[in-house]
Amino acid sequence: MPRKVYVVGVGMTNFIKPDSDSDYPELGKEAVLAALADACIKYEDIQQAICGYVSGKSSCGQRVLYEVGMTGIPIYNINNNCTTGSNALFLGKELIEGGISDVILALGFEKMQPVFSHNNFINRTSPLDRHIQKLAEMSELVRAPIPVQFFGNSAIEHMNKYGTTEIHLAKIAVKNHRNGCKNPKAQGKREYTVEEILKSKKIYGPLTKLMCCPTSDGAGAAVLMSEEAVIKYGLQSKAVEIIGMEMVTDTPELFTENSFMNLTGYKMTCLAAQRLYQKTGISPKQVDVVELHDCFASNEMISYEGLQLCGVGEAGKFIDAGDNTYGGRVVVNPSGGLIAKGHPLGATGLAQCAELVWQLRGEAGERQVGFNIGCTLIGMHVLDQVMWLTNKYLYLYTQLLPILK
Repeated sequence: MPRKVYVVGVGMTNFIKPDSDSDYPELGKEAVLAALADACIKYEDIQQAICGYVSGKSSCGQRVLYEVGMTGIPIYNINNNCTTGSNALFLGKELIEGGISDVILALGFEKMQPVFSHNNFINRTSPLDRHIQKLAEMSELVRAPIPVQFFGNSAIEHMNKYGTTEIHLAKIAVKNHRNGCKNPKAQGKREYTVEEILKSKKIYGPLTKLMCCPTSDGAGAAVLMSEEAVIKYGLQSKAVEIIGMEMVTDTPELFTENSFMNLTGYKMTCLAAQRLYQKTGISPKQVDVVELHDCFASNEMISYEGLQLCGVGEAGKFIDAGDNTYGGRVVVNPSGGLIAKGHPLGATGLAQCAELVWQLRGEAGERQVGFNIGCTLIGMHVLDQVMWLTNKYLYLYTQLLPILK
């Protein structure tokens, strides 16, 4: 029987423009110290640490954590593009669930270039070469960043199939920029109208600059514990259980079907959601708050359907009804999402984890949502999707405490 896993402490830095003087060791240290303080434990209590980043050489995790302490623990370094932070969380969960450790630190950080590029190694095969080849087969490549061509064409496909428009994308961006104004950690803190979003610089297809996430520096961290450790440290009032987490990759149809939406992960989203709802017994109708990967407004729109927050082809109606925000059926990206909060690649998944923990504890301030269950989807640009559900466990856990003692 797998052991239960809880998030007991979270921390993140402000997400900031990548031309700042802050470097990754200090950013990572700040997030770790915040998570440790939130969990009311010392670094010496951590048994293993998993560190995620994309832009960096080997062993950056050690460089960060040696600023906090040198206790001889195992430190793992992982790189999985935009899912990097969530992968750190996933692996930490697996270590606790499998009985390997009781107290795990998951850390994600990033020091980015003002213009991010995947082409750091010019003498070897790009991991996206087959995806780019498929993109070129379906659409002429132009002088625009490759990621925005993926997601811009994905938006066009959805529009052609279901009648959605640029206005739906603009409404998503308006919502996320507005939410970001209430998040002291967010990089962007300005509200915009639909007209301003649409009139901002056109990047590719229907996507304008204000529909796209910015490059960012920042870090996020989470402390995970087993049920036994939660009791040992007396953290029942802080413990948020991870009741389900799914990680999937592409299926063969990616390269045999002609779909821009699938090329950017729509089928992976569907598969992860289907598995998660089935394994946890949770219905999408029970989910009240969602943090999802809005690297571009089009990905948020398409993810509504992949997560079963609305029916296939109904994203436009879902947006127009305001069912994606406060007062509607579910609040999506109360943090401001990547569009407003920023997107330091390795940190994003753990920042989403932090937002949901604050929401589930009732500590989200002006962004607070009233709910029982939170859900997050964290996605890489085309290769990977991770999805997890968290459930506040304070009341049931308190009832069980005398028995567990």
